[in-house]
Amino acid sequence: MSRVDSQTITRRRAWILAARPKTLPAALSPVVVGIALAVAAGRFAWLPALAAAMGALLLQILSNFANDYSDFFRGADTPERLGPVRVTSGGLITPGQLRLGIGAVIALSAGVGLYLIWVGGWPILVVGVAAILAALAYTGGPFPFGYYGLGEFFVFLFFGVVAVCGTYYVQALDLTWAVFVASIPVGLLVTAILVVNNYRDIETDRKANKRTLAVRIGRKNAWREYAALVIVSYLILPILWLAFGFTPAVLLPLLTVPVAVRLVRTLGEAADGPTLNKTLAGTARLALIFCLLLALGIGVSAFLK
Repeated sequence: MSRVDSQTITRRRAWILAARPKTLPAALSPVVVGIALAVAAGRFAWLPALAAAMGALLLQILSNFANDYSDFFRGADTPERLGPVRVTSGGLITPGQLRLGIGAVIALSAGVGLYLIWVGGWPILVVGVAAILAALAYTGGPFPFGYYGLGEFFVFLFFGVVAVCGTYYVQALDLTWAVFVASIPVGLLVTAILVVNNYRDIETDRKANKRTLAVRIGRKNAWREYAALVIVSYLILPILWLAFGFTPAVLLPLLTVPVAVRLVRTLGEAADGPTLNKTLAGTARLALIFCLLLALGIGVSAFLK
């Protein structure tokens, strides 16, 4: 990744790049599933659902800003990096300006969070504070867990389980095992996006002493990790059907199996940056379509009962 000419990119465009808009659909995917579960249970509440969606987007943007900022100072964003331009290392936004941006997003997140705390009580306060700290600590702070191979766990937890269950909870004010199980495939596929990102950046991360799980286990095992996340996502679907009273409509995400197979094969064979970037984008699209089909299946199941 080379340093770009700041004269060719407007300030507005630079901030859009910092927010990484291609990552935002993945943040909304679990919210869509949580909303569908609330609709199926007859507990849909539009204002908490909207606030949950806004909160998810803001947390994703916060994570993107914080990663850009911290990776710059830790030396992870070098000219050899294969991914899209990072605004701090690319000279598009200064570290001071990005700090202000991080503060603004935290303030907006807190504003949305206050409403959700009013709706859902102290559990939302605990989850909200933990989510903000996790977004900041992924590559920043005294223990940047993304540098110690823990990124997958936290992404699965906060952008999968917590996002689906939290969206449902702020509407229904309770949780069920069906909601938790439905959150698992969502979290696994969102985590698979991170695996591709880390797979792509193995060499530059290793040089920067960023010990992601992909760096620790190697390229071949990282591919196996990706394949396992994708496969288990689909294996959860029959459990939703057989164990929790949904109709076979919840199997609709199986329509995406050919896409998933192609992505797994491509990642195993990919070596160049453009192909890996396309696989990253493809995995994000897979997660989104999978979640939309799962949400549709949940809704159809409720209608047919």
